[in-house]
Amino acid sequence: MQQPVKPLRLPFLILLFIIIASYIWLKRDAVYEGLEPRPSANSLDFNTPIDEGASRAIIVSQDELINSQVFDKVHQAVVNIAATTLEMNFWMEITPREGQGSGFVIDRKGYILTNNHVVAKAQKIIVTLSSGKKIPAALVGRDPTTDLAVIKVPSSAVTAVAVLGDSEKLRVGQKAIAIGNPFGLSHTLTTGIVSATKRVIRTDDGTQMEELIQTDAAINPGNSGGPLLNSTGEVIGINTAIYSVSGGYQGIGFAIPVNIARLVASQLITSGKILRPWLGISGISLNRGLSEALGLELEKGILVVEVFREGPAHNAGLRGGNREVVDGGFKILAGGDIITAIDETEIQDMASLSRILAQMSPGQKITIRIWRNGKPLSLSALLAERP
Repeated sequence: MQQPVKPLRLPFLILLFIIIASYIWLKRDAVYEGLEPRPSANSLDFNTPIDEGASRAIIVSQDELINSQVFDKVHQAVVNIAATTLEMNFWMEITPREGQGSGFVIDRKGYILTNNHVVAKAQKIIVTLSSGKKIPAALVGRDPTTDLAVIKVPSSAVTAVAVLGDSEKLRVGQKAIAIGNPFGLSHTLTTGIVSATKRVIRTDDGTQMEELIQTDAAINPGNSGGPLLNSTGEVIGINTAIYSVSGGYQGIGFAIPVNIARLVASQLITSGKILRPWLGISGISLNRGLSEALGLELEKGILVVEVFREGPAHNAGLRGGNREVVDGGFKILAGGDIITAIDETEIQDMASLSRILAQMSPGQKITIRIWRNGKPLSLSALLAERP
C-alpha cells in the first residue's frame, strides 16, 4: 500500500535557503574579481569633457544654422514698442493704457517701420532697443488703410538697419522667419513658411486689406509691426494680423508685403501722409459665372457699376451701369464699361486695379482701356487725390 507523502519539516527548509543564498553571494564576488573596481563618489569628475570624437558628432542642421544667422543679422534692428493712450474708464476718469508691439529700423536716420494699430492715438511712444535701453520716439506719420506707420528715434540710437527685400519674388513654400515682441517677450524668433500670397482679409474694424502674405510662423499679440524675413535675413513683410478663434496663434498669420510698405514709408517720411490717387469709380470683379449670367463676352476685368461725378473717370467719359440684374439673389447694376487695362497693365479684378493705382500719384495721366458694346476703346484720365 502506498504511503502518503510526509510534509517537509520547517527547519530543513530554512537550512536549504541559507545554503543556496550563501552560494549565490560567493559566486557574485568571484565574478566581480575580474572587473575593474567601482569608482567611489569622491573619484567622480563631473567636469570631465565629453570625448572629443563624440563632440564632433554633434551636427547643427542647415535649417538651424539659417535661423541663427538670420537672428544674428537682424535682431539689433528690431525694437519693442510701448504705446500709451489715455482712455476714460467706467467712473469717467482718464487713465493711461499701454499697448505693446514691434518695429524695425529702416535707415540710419532713426526711422522705424511698424503697424498703424500699434501707435494709433498714442500720447507717448517708448522704444526698447536690443540692448535694453528705452528711448522716446516721435510719430512721423501713419496710414490706416495699409495699417502702416513710421516713428523716429535719434540717429545716435541706431546700431543696425534691416535690409528690405523684394516681396514680388516670393514663392509659396519659402522659409519665413518672424522676430518680435509677443506677449512682451522681446526678440522672440519663430519660423515657418510662406503659406500663400495675395491674400485678402477684412479686419475687425471693417478695413479690407489686400495682397497680404500668409504664413504659419507663430505670430501672437505683440508681434504686430515686426519683420517677416526670408532665409537671407531680408525683410519680406510686416507682421500685422492673425486668424484666430481663441485670440492666440492658430497657424494662420498675415504680413504686409515689403514692396507696399516701402512705398508707404517713403511717402510718410516725405509728407507725413499718403497721397493716394483716385479714379472715381465703384465696380465688381468679373468671373466666368458672372459673365455668363450677364451675357458678357469677357470673363476678366472690372465691370464699372458707378462713376462719381466730376471724378477722373467721369471726366474721361467712363460709363457706369444703367440696368438692374439679379444674380444669385443679389442685385447688380449692369450695362457699364468693362475696364481691361491701365496703360499697358492688364486689369483682371479690383485687387489688380488697387495694386497698380498704389504705384501711381495724384495728377498722373493714365490711359484706361475698356470694353464697351462689344468693342475695345481707350480713354485718357488724370488721376486725382482721394477725397
